[in-house]
Amino acid sequence: MSPWPRQSPLDVALRAVCPRCGRGRLFDGLLAVVDRCPACDLDLRGNDAGDGPAVFVILGLGAVVVMLVFWVEFRFEPPWWLHVLIWGPLTFGLAVWLLRFLKALLVAQQYIHRSTALDE
Repeated sequence: MSPWPRQSPLDVALRAVCPRCGRGRLFDGLLAVVDRCPACDLDLRGNDAGDGPAVFVILGLGAVVVMLVFWVEFRFEPPWWLHVLIWGPLTFGLAVWLLRFLKALLVAQQYIHRSTALDE
């Protein structure tokens, strides 16, 4: 039995915190996972989200943004520079947020499933 309370993967992902203690920050900078949790000293070097988050963001966010671009173009017919002003920053911001969220979610899932495998 672990002395640490079980953290919700969704809560870990939304707050970008350590999956074991829920207090330490998960990222060092924008998207790099810290080597160790500053609060509980959990070794996070073995957690690798791989390309999973990037694939979901590229395909999912890309499809949604392209549909919105077409809808705005055919509904309002704005000039091309307005499309650039709207969709460039919006796409970049959502992509970074989704990458952080999905990466943290996968790290939390890896921690939970490794911990339960070690308990058996």
